[in-house]
Amino acid sequence: MRNNEDRLGTKSIDADAPPQTKGAQTGASFSFSTPTEFVELPSAGRYYPEGHPLCGKEEVEIYHMTAKDEDILTSETLIKKGIVVDRLLKNVLVDKSIEPNSLLIGDKNALLVAVRITGYGEAYDTKMICPSCMKSVSQRFDLALRTIYHANDEEVKEHGFEISSNGRFELTMPASKVVVEVRLMTGQDEEYLNKMSENRRKNKLPESTLTDQLRRMIVSVNGDSSGQMIKEFIKYMPAKDSRYLRTTYHKIVPDINMAQEFSCASCGHAQELEVPFTVDFFWPR
Repeated sequence: MRNNEDRLGTKSIDADAPPQTKGAQTGASFSFSTPTEFVELPSAGRYYPEGHPLCGKEEVEIYHMTAKDEDILTSETLIKKGIVVDRLLKNVLVDKSIEPNSLLIGDKNALLVAVRITGYGEAYDTKMICPSCMKSVSQRFDLALRTIYHANDEEVKEHGFEISSNGRFELTMPASKVVVEVRLMTGQDEEYLNKMSENRRKNKLPESTLTDQLRRMIVSVNGDSSGQMIKEFIKYMPAKDSRYLRTTYHKIVPDINMAQEFSCASCGHAQELEVPFTVDFFWPR
């Protein structure tokens, strides 16, 4: 087998390490065991609070996806509840003390891609809309070509942020000159924002996606961490500050880079695009 450790951001199991035992004993001298591998975390464990299982951890161990895990993916109940992905991650994580919705979004993305590769391979076939001719075309992506962005201290400072001692980030707003402290968002934040958006849609209320996101990101304003201060600042925040915070924030978030070359079979248009996470990702045809 070819060595994919550097390309995939994974490491093989130490041959001298004790074997994992996810599986069932089938006889006195024979048993099935699910292989595992280590997945490199984009955060390198730097931005988790003390006491979190991943605090200071550069990688996490997962089981390879099994037929039993496919049962989770086909559970209509879990799909309707919107918890199917978290349930899958909980099942494949070797360390059961890790809650999937506590993962930083970049780390969660890295795990999802790694799990998908163990289950269905590196080739990802899906359909997407060509940005030139607007036709739906088939496209194959190679998930092994992803890269990891760690956001080191120098890069963070280049984007205007200062790293706090607690793993948070401070940034001076260009228009208001207010110093805002932000934190990296987790899967729990993502779940909250999705629910807020769905509730507003059901109740026919106007969208507030941007301000809802800012409320989850911002933890203090000029050193004041009270909810009232943060709410008031966001309410009157200049649009210039809002856009600056959102664009610079996405530049420092540790994550996986999934951009690949897209080529339209219909019109010949070619450009680099982010690999889309469609229904085909975990439910391939």
